[in-house]
Amino acid sequence: MKLTSTDDAMGATVVITHRVRDGRQSEYEKWMSEIGPLCRSSAGNLDWQIISPVPGFSSTYTVIIRFDTTANLRAWTESPVRSQLIERVKPFLASDDDFFISSGLDFWFAPMEAKTKVPARWRQSLVTWSVIYPLVLGVPMIVSPALRLLGIPDHRLFTTFVVTGTIVVLMVYVIMPRYTKLVKRWLFA
Repeated sequence: MKLTSTDDAMGATVVITHRVRDGRQSEYEKWMSEIGPLCRSSAGNLDWQIISPVPGFSSTYTVIIRFDTTANLRAWTESPVRSQLIERVKPFLASDDDFFISSGLDFWFAPMEAKTKVPARWRQSLVTWSVIYPLVLGVPMIVSPALRLLGIPDHRLFTTFVVTGTIVVLMVYVIMPRYTKLVKRWLFA
């Protein structure tokens, strides 16, 4: 995926899928234990998550890696170290090293099947705003009294911490995945 210079200052996520040949899983996992620490120690790495296949159902490993900037992500994905390690793992793979890069909030708005199509930023902004506004109004009215019922004293910093954490969890795990599907036609119009 081609990223623009305006994306370079934003956080970036890469989703890598590797379909591993039957009987080569242990070799692949050994390879992952080698590449993982190298990636995690690279400049700007924020997070590394592996979604392992379900035995008997799937042979695909999904690796989600987040970096602080697209420049740092590119530095890793285009590094000679990663290239050499990818060459070493190819005999274990049933298909190529497939990955999808997304910057900033694009990760919410770009379905995997879209690959390179990302909605206009103004549409992303409106959708995000339309979710955040009611959450910012409603979540404090629920969380603050709940904290008081639990006997937690009213401390502005702690309450704000819990409220914003609740909003982020709701945005990322509950609302945005469903909401973006609901408004998909408008987003990609």
